Amino acid sequence: MRVLVNAGPWLAVPPPGYGGIENVVATLVPALRERGVHVVLASVASSTLQVDELISAYDDGQFAELQKPYNQVMGIAHAHQAMVAAALRAREDIDLVHDHLEVVGPAVLSALGGPPVLHTLHWDLRKHPAFYGAFPPSIAVNGVSESQLARAPAALRSVSLGAVHLATPLAAYDLRVERGGHLVVMGRICRLKGQHVAARICQKLGLPLVLAGPVSGRNSQDELDVVIHDPHHPLHGHPDVRYHLDHVTPHLDGELVRWVGAVGGQDRDHLYGSARAALFPIQWDEPGGTAVVEALALGVPAVGLRRGCLPEIIEHGRTGFLADTEDELAEWLLRVDELDPEECRSEARRRFTPSVMAAGYLELYERVMAEAAPQVRRTPEGAR
Repeated sequence: MRVLVNAGPWLAVPPPGYGGIENVVATLVPALRERGVHVVLASVASSTLQVDELISAYDDGQFAELQKPYNQVMGIAHAHQAMVAAALRAREDIDLVHDHLEVVGPAVLSALGGPPVLHTLHWDLRKHPAFYGAFPPSIAVNGVSESQLARAPAALRSVSLGAVHLATPLAAYDLRVERGGHLVVMGRICRLKGQHVAARICQKLGLPLVLAGPVSGRNSQDELDVVIHDPHHPLHGHPDVRYHLDHVTPHLDGELVRWVGAVGGQDRDHLYGSARAALFPIQWDEPGGTAVVEALALGVPAVGLRRGCLPEIIEHGRTGFLADTEDELAEWLLRVDELDPEECRSEARRRFTPSVMAAGYLELYERVMAEAAPQVRRTPEGAR
């Protein structure tokens, strides 16, 4: 089977730091290749993931360009997708396209013809109601949780093949870190992740809390200070920067509640794996929950608000606690030591390994190709 995996032009695969979709692709592709799938990766040239073929329109990730006005960046995704379309026109050996590029991916591929397409939905499906409300029926989709699909427009649900939960390579290894006394919130600093809620609760309870993650792409206090002290900087008024300054910074005391910036590699695994618990006081219906499955894989109980995908991932009373209010969340935090880290690891090995995710996607690939087989594949004009 030859599959073109379209990761988009925003970050390298794997990403050098924070990068949700690119981390998902970096987790999935090796497991597919272990099963004999020939993977053509459409990303940027600086990607280092081992693949059979790499195609790109840009040398490096274009994520930083997203901070510019729309009329300056609107061509980036389209230039990448035009490169993908040209590659598909030039060859007939691709059996399926697994697309991860928001909106532009399915919009272009639905008009292209050629191999069948599976488009994975990673995001909040309320963002583009006009597009998702009239989603092209020729494109099959899957979600990353049943909760996400339940909130999708009818046009999307009609072409959905179900949900495949996200995975983490950590679940395939017995990585053990000595338990510390701190709690942790891991992820991009933004209102939707609810770091201000975690900080407020931990200050009230006297529990040490570490906040780890970038602020609008700024990975450290020094980098963020450049933005803060320059009123002409394009990120100066960014919502995530304002959120951090107005709602998170007042809780930071350098001792009980700390922000350590973006943490990667072994440092990240040690910080995360040594936590008493991982907090998820999310302020939206989180669709995927990568950080949750990473916590479980490291034997760290997950404690969060009962929203989005969390009830699908966390087994209340076994691998974590789910709360309906902030007060209830605070009560459960005082009981995290009742949870067994081995139960968390066991659940991660059963449900959230790359192998499990790859098996789920291979099943969807077969379904998409089987449904497309009776149709005569249209050769785009000018392909020969």
